[in-house]
Amino acid sequence: MRVPRLVGLMAVDAREAASSHGLVLTAPDRTDFPRTVVEYVVRQYPPPGAEVPRDAMVYVWFDLGEGEGGGGVREPRTPRPPSGGVPRELDEPGDPRPAVSPA
Repeated sequence: MRVPRLVGLMAVDAREAASSHGLVLTAPDRTDFPRTVVEYVVRQYPPPGAEVPRDAMVYVWFDLGEGEGGGGVREPRTPRPPSGGVPRELDEPGDPRPAVSPA
């Protein structure tokens, strides 16, 4: 059997697709998986196209949605750090011990 692509499907459609291919679908992060209907599959294992025996277990994970503990989008924060690396320490005028010794 080849594993179908389940990512992007709603839970109810993913269960139906797996069942029609003779596979068993489970969601390790969802204890209420049998009642899950409208959440979308965001990850699956084994990947689509993998050869597995009939009645093999296929694992799926769902997007938890807004405010339900999802990782969220990681965007750069402003203000951005200055470019050019770490600024070096400069000598104070009249300092007897220079910060950078001449080579």
